[in-house]
Formats: sequence, structure tokens, C-alpha cells
Amino acid sequence: MTAVVDKRIVQDDVRQWHGLVVTGAWAALASVALIVVQIVIYVLWPPPETTLGFFELLVDAPVLGLLSLDALYIVSNLLAFLIYLALAVALWRVSRSAVVVALAFGTLGMAAYMASPRPVEMLSLAQAYPSAGPAERVALLATGDGMVATWMGTAFDVYYLFNLVTLLVLAVLMYRSAVFTRATAVWGLVAAALMAVPSNVGVVGLVFALASLVPWAVFAVLVARRLLRIAAER
Repeated sequence: MTAVVDKRIVQDDVRQWHGLVVTGAWAALASVALIVVQIVIYVLWPPPETTLGFFELLVDAPVLGLLSLDALYIVSNLLAFLIYLALAVALWRVSRSAVVVALAFGTLGMAAYMASPRPVEMLSLAQAYPSAGPAERVALLATGDGMVATWMGTAFDVYYLFNLVTLLVLAVLMYRSAVFTRATAVWGLVAAALMAVPSNVGVVGLVFALASLVPWAVFAVLVARRLLRIAAER
């Protein structure tokens, strides 16, 4: 399929899904802004290392406590899913089967992640802790330990690896499309490769997670620019 035909067909799809494409573009830019906010919060207010530390933070500064429990990361993942949906429109004619597979992994991954964080539950436990008796405090801390373990447990790892597959498939499809540049595809592939190690796998996972933010941010900006340009050409 020639580049001219490819772009013309994509324009037809964009006209039908214009609102989704524009939403995905702005979601990409918003995700980059949230990355900056999350890094600033992490540097200035590192999250506690113990359940008791989380309880104390949630009582003293509930908003900061919720942010330390990845409340903003939930929003970031919702934005990422909107990006994937917009990319599915732009890449649909390249390979419908691959796009369906990518979205299937993305949907399952996001669903797994949404089942893992426990900010509201931790807030409830933290609010009950100060007035609880000694035995009740032990029980609350044990429950909190379970919440933290669930937060960074199996569901989180499933989300991480499934999100890798989604991004990898979409980036590969970009190579076969005249809509996106090769540079955009490369940045997506690099971001996907750095997601091979979940962030909860010790220091190595944390390093990989932080390193993946740079290529993801570049990828998101390039995708946003291209999607907005396509939407404007309708």
C-alpha cells in the first residue's frame, strides 16, 4: 500500500473517530505533564517505607498520602489507555488483527492494574489507627501490610507486562504505517523494552521504570503532535 493511499484511508477513519483521536492526543500531552508532577512529588516527598509510615502520612497529610499510594498513577494509566485507543484508529488499516491483540492486552492490563492500588482502603485503615487499642492496631497494621503487598503484587506485574505487549505491538505497527515517523516508533520500542522489568523488582526495576519515563514522554509528545495534525486535516 502506498504512503498516499495509507494516509487517505487513515483520514477516512479519523473523520469517523475524530473526537477519540483528539482526546487521545491531549491525553498524551497530559500524561507527560503528570509524569513531571509525579517526579516532583517523589523527589520532594519520598513515599514511606513502612505501613505505619503510610498510616501516619495519611493522617497528617491525606492528599499527600494518597498521592504516595499512586493515586495519580491511576489517572496516568487512564490517559495511556486513551492514547492506545487513538492509536488503534490511526493504525487500524495497517493490521486489524494486531490492533485487536494490542487493545486486548491493554484492556486486560489496565483492568489488572485498577485492581491493585489501595489508596482508599489505606486511608480508611489509617483513620481508624489513632483511636484503636493495642490489639486493634496490630490487626490494622497487618491488614495494611496485606494492602501494600497487593498493591505491588501479581496484578501489578500482569499490568506491567501486558502494557509492554500493547506498546510493543503498536510501535511495530508504526513502522508499517506512513502516518507516524520511524523516530516515533523507535521511541515507543525503547519505552516498551525498558518495561521488561516491573518497577517492583528491587533497585533494578526502579531504575528501569525511571529510565522508561524519558522515551515514553518523547513518544507521547510525538504521537500527540501527529494525531492533532491528522485531526486538523480532516
